[in-house]
Amino acid sequence: MGKVLVTGAYGFIGAAYCAHLAARKIPYVGAVRARRADESRPEIVEVGDFADADWTEPLVAEPVDCIIHLAARAHRMKDDAPDPRAAYRRQNVEVTNDLLEAALAAQVRRLVFASSVKVHGEATAPGVILRESDPVAPQDDYARSKAEAEAWVREFGQEHAIETVILRLPLVYGPGVKANFAVLVDAVRERRVLPLGAIINQRSLLGVTNLCAAIDAARTHPLAAGETFFVADGEDVSTPELVRAIGVALAVRPRLWRCPLQLLLLLATLALRRAAARRLLESFAIDSAKIRRTLGWTPPLTLADELQCVAQALRRARS
Repeated sequence: MGKVLVTGAYGFIGAAYCAHLAARKIPYVGAVRARRADESRPEIVEVGDFADADWTEPLVAEPVDCIIHLAARAHRMKDDAPDPRAAYRRQNVEVTNDLLEAALAAQVRRLVFASSVKVHGEATAPGVILRESDPVAPQDDYARSKAEAEAWVREFGQEHAIETVILRLPLVYGPGVKANFAVLVDAVRERRVLPLGAIINQRSLLGVTNLCAAIDAARTHPLAAGETFFVADGEDVSTPELVRAIGVALAVRPRLWRCPLQLLLLLATLALRRAAARRLLESFAIDSAKIRRTLGWTPPLTLADELQCVAQALRRARS
């Protein structure tokens, strides 16, 4: 088999998956916009702006068997682009189209596309668990671009001799995670008062180690071709349960305060953080039974295991 091409090799998930491949001595090419000054790995290839890149060279220099397309313009709470919708479409839809065309020309066997549960909306009603067959209902420019890219991947795979697999991902966490999850971990570690104790919700999460194993299954299993899968740890947790689990991993007792939910939402609105607060307050639960049943995928780590990895990485960073 040929190499694995990983787009977005410097991203949180991309870096983790490249390390995963390297540890298993699976040959890969990691595509990045620009190589870092201290980069020494020959596997990391600079392609410039992905939307303007010529994907032919990295695909044919050494035969590529499978593309893991992780690179994307990520969701942004405050988007300063002149035309956010066009920016999302350019990076998330047009790049995917270019990759598919190049993959077809280079006779790549399979492309695995990392999508998002946000194609189904922003939240699920209490007690509702989404399945892959449920209608998509994207509510922002990021989610709409992912839904459009999904449709393009699915149609291209049906019309041409290339296998495609779509993975819809919830919040992914693990060592090196950034954004809101990192903010929450720091808040617990620094023993800040968190007004989250009264929240009753259920959210599906995905540890990056479990995701790497799922990508392997999507990359190699014959029954993955043409399918769309939700991927999750299978341990849905409320926000207070997550905070307590982070505290256990860090050996810190979290300072949870039971703030009335309407007051919490009001305070977040006044602080211009309403959207972020809703992600802590609301539920988003998905059913990952299909990938377990079809591909025989089993998450190698529990939530507690992955949080221990986060804590160990923090200790190494401080030492």
